[in-house]
Amino acid sequence: MTDKNYILCFDTCLDKMYITLSSDDSIIESEIVENHDLKYHSAFLISTIEQILNKNNVKPEDIKLIGINNGPGSFTGIRACTTTARVMAQQLDIKSTGISSLEIITKAFESVKKPSKPVLTALDARKNMAYLYLNNEIKGAVNLDEVKEITRNGDFEILTDDKLQPVLGGSSYQKLQLPLGEILTKLTIKKSATEECDWRKLKPLYIQPPPMG
Repeated sequence: MTDKNYILCFDTCLDKMYITLSSDDSIIESEIVENHDLKYHSAFLISTIEQILNKNNVKPEDIKLIGINNGPGSFTGIRACTTTARVMAQQLDIKSTGISSLEIITKAFESVKKPSKPVLTALDARKNMAYLYLNNEIKGAVNLDEVKEITRNGDFEILTDDKLQPVLGGSSYQKLQLPLGEILTKLTIKKSATEECDWRKLKPLYIQPPPMG
């Protein structure tokens, strides 16, 4: 047994998978995995978790909390992330919680860039829509014309992705070296201090319905 409180956090919802292992709020190991040989990066989630735990002599039962990105993002990634977290948390009888990709990206950007204006985060939702995060709230999937109108007066620091940057301007999180794993860990710890974080309540955040078939 160990007296350390190990926290495992992972994200397969975005263009790259990242996994962090921490003790309290100190990061012990951080790993980033990209798509490989036509396989989506989430295919390597379980094996990468095993490698990280083995490398640091941590047993699964030493983990006390799991935090994930539960969306929006890749539907395949959301399912992989949420299912893995729920199964592990159930088997280990521990807490697990989800943080939205919009909050993770926004807080990571703020931690690095220290913007002087409020951050408006808009990620591609396809069909001329954007997932919008503003004033620390998820506003849903919003028509791009509406997002353009909101940003027209220059009141916000715009954070987006490679797809929408040519349309909305601002910064693309994909071109920045943001501490996404570190921020997910911090948000997970913060949420676990004030909420129950029962794995039974951990669900995918599908702002738009997943594709059928």
